[in-house]
Amino acid sequence: MVQPSREELIHNNYPLKGNWNSKFFNNNNPIVLELGCGKGEYSVALAQAYPDKNFIGIDIKGARFWRGAKTALEEGLKNIGFVRTQIELIDHLFAENEIDEIWITFPDPQIKYKRTKHRLTNTEFLQKYKYILRPDGLVNLKTDSEFMHGYTLGLLHGEGHEVIQANHNVYKSEDSPKEVTGIQTFYEKQYLEKGKPITYIQFKIK
Repeated sequence: MVQPSREELIHNNYPLKGNWNSKFFNNNNPIVLELGCGKGEYSVALAQAYPDKNFIGIDIKGARFWRGAKTALEEGLKNIGFVRTQIELIDHLFAENEIDEIWITFPDPQIKYKRTKHRLTNTEFLQKYKYILRPDGLVNLKTDSEFMHGYTLGLLHGEGHEVIQANHNVYKSEDSPKEVTGIQTFYEKQYLEKGKPITYIQFKIK
């Protein structure tokens, strides 16, 4: 787990920026991010399933992902790390075209209008993702919020981005990728017990 200071990120002095493969993972494998990783369950499960990829879970509350970090250490996973920082600084944490894929799992939909700027799929965040992603990079949104699902779809279509897949209930679809239905977080299991549908969007930012 690493915790860069806000100052070194803002002033572009963070030594891992542009060097995550060479200085952190010591390989050239694709890098996948999970934004708002919570307990780190999704990042750990993906790292276990795809040893040929590198995974980084990001959250501002380090106490949340201590469990995921502990599991990674216990199992000797070499392809995963966690970063404690604010997601809005992501374009200072990574260099242009350094990331291959992004997962946004069960984010706060920030329904109130005044909270729109914190919504992780708003226009400003999408531009930050575009900067750090490779030209063919993917973004995945998995959420229990119909509002977040609808908002994101509308924004993507309105701005001309490429929607690869959009599903209103992944557990009632035969087309859902295995990493969408095969991994369930603690809170996702609670949502399913309450009968809430889990939605999914995969897209590319144009």
